[in-house]
Amino acid sequence: MFRSLVSNAPVYTADLIFPDIGKTACITGHREKNISPYNGDPAYAELTISTAKLMLHRYIDMAVERGYTNFYSGLAMGTDLWAAEYILRKKQSIPEIKLFGAMPYLRHADSFGRYYRNILRNVELKADYLITVNDDPDITYKGKDNNRYLYRDRNMYMVDHSSLVIAFINPSATISGTSQTCNYAKRCGKKLTGFSLDDVFGIIGESGGDLEEIGREIMFMKNTIDLRRQSR
Repeated sequence: MFRSLVSNAPVYTADLIFPDIGKTACITGHREKNISPYNGDPAYAELTISTAKLMLHRYIDMAVERGYTNFYSGLAMGTDLWAAEYILRKKQSIPEIKLFGAMPYLRHADSFGRYYRNILRNVELKADYLITVNDDPDITYKGKDNNRYLYRDRNMYMVDHSSLVIAFINPSATISGTSQTCNYAKRCGKKLTGFSLDDVFGIIGESGGDLEEIGREIMFMKNTIDLRRQSR
């Protein structure tokens, strides 16, 4: 067992933790810097992010409604940590829910700024389990040609140990870890659900940019998670 370099919380190797796959979902999605604002206008950046978070929360709620109690977060900036924070809030009213934080490697947060590093520290301290997919304590990521499979391996690990993948997709980002994860989930016959940046823009447009109206629309979205296994 290792210790997190951010929170000093215990970190287990991937071969030691085996949640019930049938009750486990994982989250994949884009980092905040890769999310374009509504209409390409920086003035809408905060509203776009707030709407994406509300959509993400609704899809996590859908999974809980379908009986999912275990959730994997890849602990990356943006979607992963937004999901982790919300899952921890859900735990307060539904103690059966468990959060599994999956690190690609121990030094994955070396490049985090103070804002996300503080979020990560809080998430790590409250998560049920922290897992590192690569247990080399000295390994680092320095671009696509050096240890370029670290994040891919983390994503594949989460899919392999889940029966549902919840994704936030940016359709214009066709070459990304999120699209790679979704494609792998499809090949593995996993259930795949989620929303796109176009969906976020659509709700913003329909609501006239009113965040309260956006929240109401999202709250009453129909649960679209199919309990049947995804066909290969």
